[in-house]
Amino acid sequence: MANTPQAKKRIRRNERRAEINGARMSRIRSFVKKVEAACEAGDKDAAATALKAAQPELARGVARGVMHKNTVARKMSRLTKRVASL
Repeated sequence: MANTPQAKKRIRRNERRAEINGARMSRIRSFVKKVEAACEAGDKDAAATALKAAQPELARGVARGVMHKNTVARKMSRLTKRVASL
C-alpha cells in the first residue's frame, strides 16, 4: 500500500491514464479491424477508405505513447500491402 502522498497521487493518476489508454487502444483496434474486414470481403474501395482512416489513428497512438513506433510501422506496412494486393 502506498504510504506517501505522492505515491497515492500516482496510483490515482495511473488508474485514470489506464482507462484513457485502454479506450484509445480499443479505438485503434476497431479501425484496424475495419480494414481487415474489408480486405476479407475483397472490397478494395472500402479497404482503401478504412486504411486512410486507420493510419492517423495508429500514428496518434504512437504520439500519445500507447503503442511503439515500430509496431505501428509494421502494422501500417502490412495493412497497406494487403489493400494494395486486392
